[in-house]
Amino acid sequence: MRILSRGLPAIGFAVAVSVSITAVRASQDSPKPAQSPGDVSGLRDFDFLIGQWRVHHRVLKPDTGRWVEFDGTSSTRKLMDGWGNVEDNVLDPPSGTYRAVGLRAYDPKTGQWAIWWLDGRNPFGTLDPAVKGRFENGVGHFYSDDTLNGKPIRTRYTWSHAAAASAHWEQAYSSDGGKTWETNWIMEFQRMP
Repeated sequence: MRILSRGLPAIGFAVAVSVSITAVRASQDSPKPAQSPGDVSGLRDFDFLIGQWRVHHRVLKPDTGRWVEFDGTSSTRKLMDGWGNVEDNVLDPPSGTYRAVGLRAYDPKTGQWAIWWLDGRNPFGTLDPAVKGRFENGVGHFYSDDTLNGKPIRTRYTWSHAAAASAHWEQAYSSDGGKTWETNWIMEFQRMP
């Protein structure tokens, strides 16, 4: 009888543990109530850019006022089921070919995109602060605060003229908090057949 009486609590404990585990698993497997996806109005803003492109670059050489022109290619694909994308670039300036990556992610809490740029010439360098913004009336404006040569600047990316076969991008800096801007990089995208 003693063996039996000791065995019964153990069996009862095992049954209780089994029921508890089953209840936990059931609650984990149960569908959660649908949550509001937030602001998804801009989620498809960069869909125009998905695919292969030829890109003509114009870059303003610092302190010279002279523009350098060169060509390159770009390939963009969606990430995270459309909540992000990555743009793989090959740039062919006179100083030598290099690669760079544009990474974008959409935040439904703010309805904005964040964009980071990774330059293959400095792969271990810190990423620039993300420029953040959205498209309005077909034009995308994206901003960040940064430093250049130890001085604070404001950076702006502008996407415009986005169509099935072409798009236009510009980068500009402001050293006066956004009162005036100097465009220093222009990219003209033409879709590859």
